[in-house]
Amino acid sequence: MNSESTESVQSQPSERWVRNVVIFMSSQTISMFGSFLVQYAIMWHLTLTTKSGLVLALATVCGFFPQAIVSIFAGVWADRVNRRVMILVSDSVIALSTLGLALLMMSGVDDLWLIFLVMAVRSVGAGVQMPAVSALIPQIVPADQLMRINGINGTIQSAMGLLAPIAAAGVYASMSIVAVFFIDVVTAVIGISLLFLVAVPTLERAKSGAEKPAYFDDLTDGVRYIVSNPVVRWVMVIFAVVFLIAVAPSNLTPLMIARTFGGEVWMLTTGEILFSVGMAAGGALLATVAARVSRVKLIVGASVLFGVLSIGMGFSPNLWIFYGFFFLIGLAVPAFFTSAMTMLQETVDPERQGRVFGFVGIVMSVAMPVGMAVLGPLADVVSVEVLLVASGVLMIGAITLAVLIPSGRAAVAAVLAVEAQRAAVAAENAISRDDSTGDAADAVAPSGT
Repeated sequence: MNSESTESVQSQPSERWVRNVVIFMSSQTISMFGSFLVQYAIMWHLTLTTKSGLVLALATVCGFFPQAIVSIFAGVWADRVNRRVMILVSDSVIALSTLGLALLMMSGVDDLWLIFLVMAVRSVGAGVQMPAVSALIPQIVPADQLMRINGINGTIQSAMGLLAPIAAAGVYASMSIVAVFFIDVVTAVIGISLLFLVAVPTLERAKSGAEKPAYFDDLTDGVRYIVSNPVVRWVMVIFAVVFLIAVAPSNLTPLMIARTFGGEVWMLTTGEILFSVGMAAGGALLATVAARVSRVKLIVGASVLFGVLSIGMGFSPNLWIFYGFFFLIGLAVPAFFTSAMTMLQETVDPERQGRVFGFVGIVMSVAMPVGMAVLGPLADVVSVEVLLVASGVLMIGAITLAVLIPSGRAAVAAVLAVEAQRAAVAAENAISRDDSTGDAADAVAPSGT
């Protein structure tokens, strides 16, 4: 990447970019903790009060489909305005909608349509925020640190995912879902306050007075770029396959636990905790030993593993074996998601990253509700176990096909070639640094007598 913003962060002293990254990640972590609380509390509330696959399907549609719609516009916005401002606005809207729901439920209004409406508003906010956050990270992180920082960020998110279900269960069981909503509002206020302290450069094309193409010209340029770039196009297809065939069925696992093993809150909580422990461990591995492993190999391997583990969950004879498979899925998630996002951050020009990540959000947001729109009603006709096994078989077949078809082989070969080139450059830089260090040591060493 050769943009001004990227060169700027590369030339910054490590103390400065590290400070920005720490504050930014702290802001997102605190805000995300409250969002996780709401996410778990709402899904548990709907699961335990209705035990309906149709209701969970509707909740999934409300939680993801609006994000897909707004992502069409948000990706372009992220390349035309300051990305930090986009995050601030979306966080504020999400907090206000949650506060409104809490106040209404306190007054006795708790209709399902109201919960679905707020889920939709929160989804719109997430749709605005996702491309802005993903495109902002390369602006404040040096390129050679992206995989490591993304891995650390994934570990922190997973840790929040570990703490959130415990906290949500405690608050939900001892108080009410309204208390969870108020906690989310407080965490959002803290996160927004911290974000004001992060210095984020504005892209040249986003500065006031800069000449900008027409909105739809920008949108068309983004679509054309994705379609013409074999690597970006392939990653988009893999995202769609995984979210349609693997992630959507995973939303039915609370229903399987409630129907097959029992409807107690601790059972749902334990599953989420083990999943989050797996994700935290996977993120830590990426941030350390796996930081230099081939991105494409991690993506393909994790996708196949999703299918295998889904089949295993479907055949689980008891709850603890089911938990074991769920933990392993969590372990594989960072290998897929973090590697794919890092590959895009490394491949796409900064001036187009907002649009590309906007379309990533569209793919994920559309694939999820489409999958649940089919699987949710089916879960009221056949067992969740059957759906998990079927989705696992489809997952393995689809990924195998994506790798073996000519366009897939070409994309994989292109990625491997770029990775080999990047590794060679890194090795040359390391040798240069060693030589410079040696020369400096020779210069200051005392001469012999």
